[in-house]
Amino acid sequence: MKLRLLAAALAATVVLPLGIANAADLEVTHWWTSGGEAAAVAELAKAFDATGNKWVDGAIAGSGGTARPIMVSRITGGDPMGATQFNHGRQAEELVQAGLMRDLTDVATKEHWKDIIKPSSLLDSCTIDGKIYCAPVNIHSWQWLWLSNAAFKTAGVEVPKNWDEFVASAPALEKAGIVPLAVGGQPWQSAGAFDVLMVAIAGKDTFNKVFGDKDEAVAAGPEIAKVFKAADDARKMSKGSNVQDWNQATNLVITGKAGGQIMGDWAQGEFQLAGQKAGTDYTCLPGLGVNEIISTGGDAFYFPLLKDEEKSKAQEVLASTLLNPKTQVAFNLKKGSLPVRGDVDLAAANDCMKKGLEILAKGNVIQGTDQLLSADSQKQKEDLFSEFFASSMTPEDAQKRFAEIIASAD
Repeated sequence: MKLRLLAAALAATVVLPLGIANAADLEVTHWWTSGGEAAAVAELAKAFDATGNKWVDGAIAGSGGTARPIMVSRITGGDPMGATQFNHGRQAEELVQAGLMRDLTDVATKEHWKDIIKPSSLLDSCTIDGKIYCAPVNIHSWQWLWLSNAAFKTAGVEVPKNWDEFVASAPALEKAGIVPLAVGGQPWQSAGAFDVLMVAIAGKDTFNKVFGDKDEAVAAGPEIAKVFKAADDARKMSKGSNVQDWNQATNLVITGKAGGQIMGDWAQGEFQLAGQKAGTDYTCLPGLGVNEIISTGGDAFYFPLLKDEEKSKAQEVLASTLLNPKTQVAFNLKKGSLPVRGDVDLAAANDCMKKGLEILAKGNVIQGTDQLLSADSQKQKEDLFSEFFASSMTPEDAQKRFAEIIASAD
């Protein structure tokens, strides 16, 4: 994908006549509450407010796992917000099937979303029975190892270039009083780390067989056994993290108290907020430095059906604003994610973002597990790895349970 800056497009205003004529307050719920995330969501709010409407922020503290049940409960309980964040994939599938979410096909067609949103799988994840129900806003990839250059300097070892070197550096880090691997206590963090290890160690084809084809035999086989061995190494290296939230774990890396963290590229927002420079203060290894592949999941906004006509029209304005080239650049530079539009250029992107753009351009991508698994199957996987990282469960027992989850996954 050739990313280029369309000067005219970037100069385009997000002030839309429709927004001025039908100004309304619109509550928008999301779980972006860390410092870097708050800075990014402020760009969306600013762009929407410029249309004459008003972004009423409905941030819900905690992770998506905390926020989503609240969002779903409000929608099903008859108290819908104007718009709500979900991840790309199947998290809102049942709400759409229940007729509770707004069809955005007319807006998407008018603004040629199918032509500008890249890769096409992002819009496919918003499409149910041929109709488009969400507006993608970014591409977030999980497949990153973030390293504190200061931590490795303190430990007297070179900054690792791949996962094996990172594991080998653990004793030196521990001797220096540094936690090798920061992992927070939220279940999605340990489950996500396992998914990243799978792509790096077992490869793209195995990942797709397990999560895409739901192949129980592969999940129970020798390639995944290697992944569980790596997960066991990660578990041992993460002892002493003693934090809950993902951004707290990121802060351990920022402050040199931890050597590294397996986390999505949203971690970049925290590094940026702390004034750290990619390549100087921290190092990023896409695909753990082993297999440079990124997932093309991320965030999208869905719009519950509303009875208020003015708010319904404001929903259209917000959907359009989220995909505006200027909004896409401003938001994603703060968020650390990649734009969903293929016609904008992030000239100000840092070294790590540029690595992600290069991998995306080469097409070395996979879908995220949020896109491949139902919310229920994803929850089962998260529960398993939460228990695995917090206990002495053997890798063999964990793999057996994992294969059972895959066998019944939908």
